[in-house]
Amino acid sequence: MSNVSDRLIALGNQDVSAMLEGRDTAVIDVVRRAYEAHAREQSSLPFSSFVRFPDSDLDRIIALPGYLGEDFAVAGIKWIASVPANLERGIERASAAMILNERATGRPYALLEGSLISKQRTAASAALAAGVFCDGKTPETIGFIGCGPINAEVARFLNVVLPGAKQVRIYDLSPERAESFKQKLSAIYPGAEITATETPQALLEQCPLISFATTAGTPHIDDLSMCPPGTTVLHVSLRDLTPEVILANHNVVDDYGHVCRARTSIHLAAEKSGNGDFVHCSLGDLLLGRNQVPSRDDGKILIFSPFGLGVLDLAVAQLVYEAATKEGRGTPIDSFLPSL
Repeated sequence: MSNVSDRLIALGNQDVSAMLEGRDTAVIDVVRRAYEAHAREQSSLPFSSFVRFPDSDLDRIIALPGYLGEDFAVAGIKWIASVPANLERGIERASAAMILNERATGRPYALLEGSLISKQRTAASAALAAGVFCDGKTPETIGFIGCGPINAEVARFLNVVLPGAKQVRIYDLSPERAESFKQKLSAIYPGAEITATETPQALLEQCPLISFATTAGTPHIDDLSMCPPGTTVLHVSLRDLTPEVILANHNVVDDYGHVCRARTSIHLAAEKSGNGDFVHCSLGDLLLGRNQVPSRDDGKILIFSPFGLGVLDLAVAQLVYEAATKEGRGTPIDSFLPSL
């Protein structure tokens, strides 16, 4: 008879939130280590699968399977839906579930609510990159284009890696959303001057560090020439910048094969140029010292385009699971799996 447990632990949003509370530095650390393991080819990361719908060009559900080796030794999948109209329903655009599997047996051992994990790994990735690109020096002014929950998390994690910005500029198509976002930022950046701009261009010309986290499906920014010299752009939402803008500047990605798909700006730029030579390197290569941050003495902007690797979700989900197990949190589902 097998002595392997047939129990599965379910961790809902309240459990996940409680286990992530106060662990921002730990989340950034596991995201860093996940990037490094992936860069050392100690991972398995199939392409994400997109479920789209015949009645909508905006709605989608994405499956991100993967395996992360080294000290993690965890496999699993994130199943995340994006429905922009949810905002009009008074609920968040994205919802997600995650399953974690043991490497040795392949058996699932945890089911987690995944939207908060997804937001935090996205934000930690962007903040980690910003710290590398800015050489740990906090810009005086930071800008956020898109005033939703993703940029709220990016702002929080940026303040961990690059604390103490004196000025913050924000822009959103919805003035009401911008005002709500401004209130959230006042708690993250107490004492900073926080101002909503009337156009994205007005924000771009004031901020040497900018995070894009919009729901744009097609590029809408065709010029970054107004940006201050040496500007870093965290292109989190992936489809804001035209291929011409991508090709005219320095580019770092998380994984070229993954980000060069699904009509991202990087994908469009590769189609336009016929190759991927415009990408300088991956963030993992920078973290491992295999490459250097490109010099911006030439006046070009540095753009980070992270597709969002499923192994990052696995790393953060495992952190949550281990913390929850130590504290006895979660709902056990006995006899979930068959036993001999």
